[in-house]
Amino acid sequence: MKTLVWVEHDNSNMADATLAAVTAASKLGEVHLLVAGSGCRAVAEQAAGIAGVGKVHLADDAVYANALAENVAPLVVGLMADHDAFVCPATTNGKNIAPRVAALLDVMQISDILSVEGEKTFTRPIYAGNAIATVESTDAKLVITVRGTAFDKAEPTGGSAAIEDVASTGDAGKSSFVGAEIAESERPELTSAKIIVSGGRALKDSETFEQVIMPLADKLGAGVGASRAAVDAGYVPNDYQVGQTGKIVAPEVYIAIGISGAIQHLAGMKDSKTIIAINKDEDAPIFQVADIGLVADLYKAVPELTEKL
Repeated sequence: MKTLVWVEHDNSNMADATLAAVTAASKLGEVHLLVAGSGCRAVAEQAAGIAGVGKVHLADDAVYANALAENVAPLVVGLMADHDAFVCPATTNGKNIAPRVAALLDVMQISDILSVEGEKTFTRPIYAGNAIATVESTDAKLVITVRGTAFDKAEPTGGSAAIEDVASTGDAGKSSFVGAEIAESERPELTSAKIIVSGGRALKDSETFEQVIMPLADKLGAGVGASRAAVDAGYVPNDYQVGQTGKIVAPEVYIAIGISGAIQHLAGMKDSKTIIAINKDEDAPIFQVADIGLVADLYKAVPELTEKL
């Protein structure tokens, strides 16, 4: 069985999310990678070094510079003539490209898989992760997105795959890239951070969030997250949101401050190795998943914790 994996990148560097997708794909058989972008040969060379990869398909064309699904999907469909499965990390781009590929192939997409149980059998979360479904496909071709936190990352070095240039399918003319506003931060990116400090609605406003959460995160060298309630209230940008409709994370340590623990938030962080919760409500649902819980006023406890670090 040959599997084609979408390589997540910014035309300069490959994203870690790709490595988890490679691990998932390797459980299905031979792994080939697709690098589609503009001026992205360096990414293809990085991808070729991943352990266990057999081949890297490189489509270098300006039409793929921003990974527009309308342009990438026909390219993938063309390559699927020689592949049995298409696997994407469940990133923003992956979740945008995969459904269009599935539609063009007229097959069912299997989303956000947690494990590979057989050649066409997988597990995936339903009901915000409160139940795990085992699904089996009867389609000739598979289209799959992979939850990155559920799989170990493949070794980024040790491989020596061949790089094969593939012809561009051109501009589909259905969409155009207008612009992107990307938040820049010196702190670790949420999906790759080993420690995450998250704040909730109890922090009142953006100034309080900055004063309470940021010093602790800086002391720990941590990424900063937030609940949907905090994001909706305008305390922090959307990029900070952790949860079912935000980012799915599984750091070594997740510190939830002033977060009650709505089911949608828990779906995005409950796979964390160690969960620490600080909340003055002892009945808050977050304590049901926390390894360490502190019932306290966050305005006293967090500054004290920051000071002692």
